Amino acid sequence: MIYTDLTPIHNSIYFETHAPMRKTDPISPIFVLGSEFQGGSYILRIQLQENLNLRFGRFKKGKLIPLPAGDYAYIGSALSAKGSTSLALRLVRHATRSGDKPPHKLRPEMVEHFNAIGLGKENPLPKHGKKMHWNVDHLLDQRSAEIVNLFIIRSDRKLEAALGQFLESDPHTIVIEKGLGANDVPGNTHILRVEADDTWWADLANRLKVFGL
Repeated sequence: MIYTDLTPIHNSIYFETHAPMRKTDPISPIFVLGSEFQGGSYILRIQLQENLNLRFGRFKKGKLIPLPAGDYAYIGSALSAKGSTSLALRLVRHATRSGDKPPHKLRPEMVEHFNAIGLGKENPLPKHGKKMHWNVDHLLDQRSAEIVNLFIIRSDRKLEAALGQFLESDPHTIVIEKGLGANDVPGNTHILRVEADDTWWADLANRLKVFGL
């Protein structure tokens, strides 16, 4: 079952995100909820190894935004059954850098895992390289930024806005620039700094089940 009434979902989220941290088992780099759909929503865990001052394309007229080293979360969605807006192709694109830059280290494991669970086509690698399009592309194109975890919900429901509100309301996340990464979701911010240890990320997989099956 997928929850459609966001009021009880947000009530349950409040108590989950404000509960005391507890030790949990280490999470796999790729966590997937659901199995039926080729589209869905997702959260990327991005580790930035050094402080950066970065422009996110034309966001806020090319404003230079300071990014301290550490963990970041990005919330997105790709709801089509096939093509560039399908889930597997979108996620593999995120793990690809432009030009001759090396891909993210997790990309080969992503392709292998997606093939194993029947998500997307056999070869989801971009055919024509990668050009900067979304705000998050400018962060993910940096060699000092690595995707280290994926949290995926395979669903045809539009969950991106609710996922963004869910993370933004968490006491361990920080809005670095209002609206960043959420051009299609007014009022939300979908690139967030996360000040928490691995326990928080491991527990995130359990807390996301309110959105999944």
